[in-house]
Amino acid sequence: MFPALPSPRSTGARTARTSPVALAGAVTAGAALVLTTGCGILAPGQNGDMPDDINVTSPLMQEGQPLPAAYTCEGAAPEGEDGEEQGEQEAYSPPLSWSGLPDEAGSIALVVDDPQVAQVFWVVYDLDPQLVELRQNIVPADAKQAQNSSGVAEYGAPCPEPESSYEYRFTVYALENPLDLPEGASLDAALDAIADQAVARGSLVTTSE
Repeated sequence: MFPALPSPRSTGARTARTSPVALAGAVTAGAALVLTTGCGILAPGQNGDMPDDINVTSPLMQEGQPLPAAYTCEGAAPEGEDGEEQGEQEAYSPPLSWSGLPDEAGSIALVVDDPQVAQVFWVVYDLDPQLVELRQNIVPADAKQAQNSSGVAEYGAPCPEPESSYEYRFTVYALENPLDLPEGASLDAALDAIADQAVARGSLVTTSE
């Protein structure tokens, strides 16, 4: 039985392409991003690779398959009869489930990124370690969101360029403790803190095509 979610709130995502300034911010956070999501990562204080013991799944996404349009800017901005986009509309954050957290986990964090271009779409932290899922478009009331690469503390729907290939990685981290960060923390501060506290991880990787 899943634990009850306290007073959930919508992720409130809006579709937007990342500006050059925001991309520069993503590059600034690149070192932290490598620490938290890169390959061959060392767990803090340990000699060896961070365990990949966490199993991340979704009822609406499959490993290696295209990210459903509902979770991209394509689903967030449907076209009208004249072919024009009908203004800003919400893009849904996808549902995720996980299992296999280590006993020492004191909190959970989620990072959604494109590792090829160092772009981060969503960072959620201070999730209860007893939690086993995030429901579609919902963040538990006691969790926090950091700024993404667009500088907004919410789920930023990926907006792939036509004829280009991208990877979208949903990585769940088991952390030793909750992060000492407020709601809306900067991207680099959040990624640094996750890197410092992470003891295990697991990823679900989707694509743009």
